Amino acid sequence: MFLSVEHIDSFYGQSHILQDVSLHVAEGELVCLLGRNGAGKSTTLKSIMGIVRAKNGRIAFKDSDITRLPTWQIADRNICLIPEQRGIFRRLTVEENLKIAAHKGSRWSLDTIYKVFPRLKERRRNGGGQLSGGEQQMLAIGRALMNAPDLLILDEPVEGLAPVIVEEIVRQLREIHDAGITVLLVEQNLEVCTQLADRHYILESGHIVYEADNATFKADEKVKDKYLSVGVTG
Repeated sequence: MFLSVEHIDSFYGQSHILQDVSLHVAEGELVCLLGRNGAGKSTTLKSIMGIVRAKNGRIAFKDSDITRLPTWQIADRNICLIPEQRGIFRRLTVEENLKIAAHKGSRWSLDTIYKVFPRLKERRRNGGGQLSGGEQQMLAIGRALMNAPDLLILDEPVEGLAPVIVEEIVRQLREIHDAGITVLLVEQNLEVCTQLADRHYILESGHIVYEADNATFKADEKVKDKYLSVGVTG
């Protein structure tokens, strides 16, 4: 399995956040991890990256155990997390932000990034701090691609963005996925998730309570109402 999370428990201090969490992502898939605020979604991503250390269980990438590796070694295996805060360098220009992440031999060149994200080309001489929230998110994704990821992990990429920008980012994520990048996506916008995902997991109070393919999830209004308190239209 490309990414395998098996029965992990993760804590913040004495607080037991993740409890026996298991999920997997096959190569080439786009998988969504859903759940209400506080369910443990971001903690799951941080546990995969070694930012929060899983106390029990096993995390493997390309059949290699990464559970106890430091974060920099996990990232060095071409796993890239784009956090909710995006983490761009506000005083560097768009182009400097991209170039600083360039990875030798990456198929994602500066020109390729500008084709996927034309807004970034238009703003390439602007500082990161001068960008809108949507443009900053595009920059964060573009910078991650420059680093040649095999697995791209995104935490709430469209939160708080205008609908027109959400549509643009969805189109760009679809293009990235179609190019063969494996994606694990945490997102609360169900319309975004059902447009993009191959499969879904739902976290509730630190437990995985549901797993299904996209078609099954879209049709299951009872599950969405029970665990997410919202329906999907369209």
